[in-house]
Amino acid sequence: MIKKFLYLEWKAFVRSASFGNSVAMKILMGFVAVYFMATFLLLGIGVFFIIKEEFNLEPLATVNKYLIFYFLADISARLALQKIPVINIKPLLLMNIRKSTIVKFALGKTVFSVFNFLQLFFFVPFTIVLLVQGYDILSTVLWFVAMMSIVYFLNFLNIILNNKDNLFTAFLVILAVLAALQYYEVLDITVFTFPFFDGISHTTFMWILPVAALVFTIIATYKFFLKGLSLDSVLVEKHTIASSENFSWLERFGKLGTFLKNDLRLITRNKRAKSTLFVSVMFLFYGLIFFKNPEFDSHVMKIFAGIFVTGGFLFTYGQYVPSWDSAYYPLMMTQNINYREYLNSKWWLIVIATIISTAIAAFYLMWGWEVYLAVLVGGIYNIGVNSHLVLLTGAYIKTPIDLQTSKGMFGDKKAFNAQSLLLTIPKLILPLALYFAGNFFISPTAGLIFVAAAGILGFLFRNLVFAQIEKVYKKEKYKTIQAYKQSN
Repeated sequence: MIKKFLYLEWKAFVRSASFGNSVAMKILMGFVAVYFMATFLLLGIGVFFIIKEEFNLEPLATVNKYLIFYFLADISARLALQKIPVINIKPLLLMNIRKSTIVKFALGKTVFSVFNFLQLFFFVPFTIVLLVQGYDILSTVLWFVAMMSIVYFLNFLNIILNNKDNLFTAFLVILAVLAALQYYEVLDITVFTFPFFDGISHTTFMWILPVAALVFTIIATYKFFLKGLSLDSVLVEKHTIASSENFSWLERFGKLGTFLKNDLRLITRNKRAKSTLFVSVMFLFYGLIFFKNPEFDSHVMKIFAGIFVTGGFLFTYGQYVPSWDSAYYPLMMTQNINYREYLNSKWWLIVIATIISTAIAAFYLMWGWEVYLAVLVGGIYNIGVNSHLVLLTGAYIKTPIDLQTSKGMFGDKKAFNAQSLLLTIPKLILPLALYFAGNFFISPTAGLIFVAAAGILGFLFRNLVFAQIEKVYKKEKYKTIQAYKQSN
């Protein structure tokens, strides 16, 4: 049966309407994966000698001290990027297939995740180096077993967190509090975590704790999905009383107002879309990492922070235009709708959100007018350039968003993925390149002017830019419709 599932997964991949785009993106992501594999491999081999020769410290004890940050970074990356197991449940539940088999296959897919595979490129060579350097064989091997158990523990923990909203929120709050306490030197969490990790490498019994945690998490995850995997839970939807807000005041703007009303209704009434507002607020505080740290005391990093501080809504919501409308996009394309008006409404929504973010970010004036100037320049650039880029790249993503997936078993409720991350990179590199050019050839002030001027020019010539974006959307129209109609 597992062989049949693999066969269906392959057929779904090659028959996908976006097969060509998926292959190209997967090839690009393959190169990125190879880069990280090489990085982890070199780190696993060299970290022992760097710590011992450059810092004159005991390598294993030093690694054990900072392992907590390694694993916190791992779970953070998983929460943002790792795919939750997705499988077309409804047809399988109508067939003579054990529910346990469906669950085992879906959960088993995550075992081979790149997030787990990458860890081997660090822990295997590092363990080999420890053995070559004369460390106790039994203790070292048990330490490796414990570390890989923690890696897979985080793998299954990520699955549970993404399917239990209350646990997910609580975990994010705890993570944010710990990060703030550590960053501002209020509490050093390594004082509490070091004895555990170091104890694993010096005893022959503490490795049982992470292994036991892994076994418990596997069983809990399996039982959670097995209990919820039924035809009734998949088909029956929970209905709640919806908000009666009609945003009638937008009717004065004609068709533009009609599109804006649809977007605002989506954001205020749907949990997944509403989460973009929460994430946008979190983006406002991104600058605290850079503006309070003297190590990043340069306009290059301040511009980078300014783009993020003012672009929270742009990156979380705008990145997925028109995917937010994928449920009714084919029907919408049969109506007498002008693409320019549709895209213009999305653009104004992004611009208004960026202006609001820039205004709220005025609290950065507490760190000086130069800091807020970088935020202001980032906001101008987001309005004039990045607002157009997110609409342009949205035409090629073709990833439908099922606004009901948060209720379904094995639903992918990610609002962010590796593909969107790769498409975000050009939006960040270009303003940094403009600033670098101005700073290198003239002065830091000229660098800021270059970035702001690009945003102003983008705003002034928005009609010409929209004409080109509209052509792209028309060219990709039928491919997009076909992709949105596919259920798997």
